[in-house]
Amino acid sequence: MAGRIEDYALIGDMQTAALVCRDGTVDWLCLPRFDSHAIFAGLLGTEEHGFWRLGPAHAAGAEPPAAARRGYRGDSLILESEWDTPRGTVRVTDFMPPRDGAPQLIRIVEGVSGRVPMRSELRMRFSYGRVVPWVHKHEGRTVAVAGPDSVWFDTEAETYGKDLTTYADFTVAPGDRIAFTISWEPSHKQPPPLPEPEQSLTATEDFWREWVEHCTYHGPYREAVIRSLITLKALTYAPTGGIVAAPTTSLPEDIGGVRNWDYRYTWLRDAAITLSSLLRTGYREEARAWREWLLRAVAGDPENLQIMYGIAGERELGEAELDWLPGYEDSGPVRVGNGAAHQLQLDVYGEVTEALHLAHMTGLARNDYASVLQLKLIRYLEDHWNEPDEGIWEVRGPRRHFVHSKVMAWVAVDRTIKLIESGDADGPLERWKELRDDIHRDVCEKGYDKERNTFTQSYGSRELDASLLLIPQMGFLPPDDKRVIGTIEAIQRELSTSDGFILRYPTDGEDEGVDGLPGDEGAFLACSFWMADDLAMIGRVDEARKLFEKLLSLRNDLGLLAEEWDPRLKRQVGNFPQAFSHVPLIDTALRLTASGAYGG
Repeated sequence: MAGRIEDYALIGDMQTAALVCRDGTVDWLCLPRFDSHAIFAGLLGTEEHGFWRLGPAHAAGAEPPAAARRGYRGDSLILESEWDTPRGTVRVTDFMPPRDGAPQLIRIVEGVSGRVPMRSELRMRFSYGRVVPWVHKHEGRTVAVAGPDSVWFDTEAETYGKDLTTYADFTVAPGDRIAFTISWEPSHKQPPPLPEPEQSLTATEDFWREWVEHCTYHGPYREAVIRSLITLKALTYAPTGGIVAAPTTSLPEDIGGVRNWDYRYTWLRDAAITLSSLLRTGYREEARAWREWLLRAVAGDPENLQIMYGIAGERELGEAELDWLPGYEDSGPVRVGNGAAHQLQLDVYGEVTEALHLAHMTGLARNDYASVLQLKLIRYLEDHWNEPDEGIWEVRGPRRHFVHSKVMAWVAVDRTIKLIESGDADGPLERWKELRDDIHRDVCEKGYDKERNTFTQSYGSRELDASLLLIPQMGFLPPDDKRVIGTIEAIQRELSTSDGFILRYPTDGEDEGVDGLPGDEGAFLACSFWMADDLAMIGRVDEARKLFEKLLSLRNDLGLLAEEWDPRLKRQVGNFPQAFSHVPLIDTALRLTASGAYGG
């Protein structure tokens, strides 16, 4: 059985990522890309679906021991786990070197004290656990082959095969270092070069140290901000600049429920807000790469903007269910692909335009086509902003006039007006100023409940929605507007959990709610960070700080966050780690630091 979501560590090479459990088991790895088929899918099934365990030997039938200590080496993505056993202490270092060739996962075992019996247990299953590869020796190396894929296993330890699994049993003493590496290569090509684990470890540590040195944030929450930035960098697909929402699929928002989605794609919304955080902390190169990815992804057809694309800009992300996988803690179905790709979500136009505006304001070198794209997006919005859509939360129920969607349409027009006024683009300024006023008036008249003094989820509804917390942050209304304050207080009353975190919107248990799905979900972490931001903006800075630091306490021991927090089970739920949780963490830290609202 897979570990709890918060039991996992992330390692990656900016093209794919692996999840490593506390007991030294790699339960999730897709090769060669984030969105490739998994060779270890035990996270969503059983050990029969693939895993790689490396740790102290244990008795047959016993649970493998969890590491006594683990942490990242400094500000890096190099994981170090230590076990204290009756026979001594051992350390395992796990990492994936930023690649210029074959992807590699390297694990180095080091004896610390005593003599510790160890075991490596490698069970490769291709195609999300469905295919047992042909494992054989080739010139002294172990290789697993199935169809287009080959995975090469290299180690100095003696290995043997049993029950379709590759084992290595060995003992380490102080100073011993034994490396294990798997490398992927298309099966029709020559074998990948022999790995050089120690040199790769040094190069990986140097890479992360140099990258972190560019961070311009030096406030009191630096540790949390740096770890979140490293996580966002790890979710960036280096060859194209695309940013995945998370490296996993189908980790449930509701344990045992059906709210399980594939997040290994580039949502324009998630990527745009990630870009904003990177820009505000000094990472302009990532911003430039994402802007170039965006221009390629939507090239020639901006009027049919999708809400998400593949990491290289692919448009077709057809959704399918993997019925041979039972799902994480029996939370089925397991889905790959994402059927929401072709939904209409008008807010995306606002997020993309806001990101392009921020890039322009922070001095990113001008790209003329970026300005042309922005103008085309606004021309589309002119004709479509007043249509119903599926909204920010990708509801699978009927389309509605979501207030947040209209607010972000206003943002798109407002930022484009600013671009024209700066002299860097030409457009019908007066006409678009009227459009901006029309959208603003429409939202305030149709999306506001005067009796309750709050904006609502959609026109004519009484439900609330945490995305309304973005109204002051986007500049749609000033923070001291009574309607803003009323909305914040209404969300605190109606969407707050018993421990003070924020739900996205009401759900109806076994009945289908506004999102067209049965079941409930946890507190959405991004929304809880938005609440902290809003509280700071309206002057309730002590309350904002306390909420923020309470949110920080939800991170696992490595500083990582999933999408949601289940207040009943007191555990993280949803895909992991989640960009949409780490981005607002950074933003709130910056806001609280600027306001001086932090503890001693």
